[in-house]
Amino acid sequence: MYFVVMRKDKRSPRTRRASTAARRATKAPKHACVGPLKAVASTVRLDILHYLRDPTSHFPAQVDGDLVRDGVCSGFICEKLGIAPATASRHLKLLTDAELLIATRKKGWTFYRRDEKAIQRLVKRLNSEI
Repeated sequence: MYFVVMRKDKRSPRTRRASTAARRATKAPKHACVGPLKAVASTVRLDILHYLRDPTSHFPAQVDGDLVRDGVCSGFICEKLGIAPATASRHLKLLTDAELLIATRKKGWTFYRRDEKAIQRLVKRLNSEI
């Protein structure tokens, strides 16, 4: 013989899930510079930004794209950092999602360059908030 114990709960499971999602949505960063700061909270990502500041002095010439206008091929960035392509891809994606890098697809390759305007906006926000 089996007994089923019914629990009185004021909210249905669907309502509980919705309220959990609502709580997560309200935990958004209060300051606009939190996302980009998290993106640069890694020495590897800081190195990427440093190397891309002057790509002609840090990377060899490319066949398919101009180092300054198009950016640097992700393969060259991997070689320069000495890390696996998957690891470099993750770092580059985080910087691109934080809008600190601009990714350009060309002939099957992805080229990355700094978004100087976004970096300047971040610096101005930091100066005003700190």
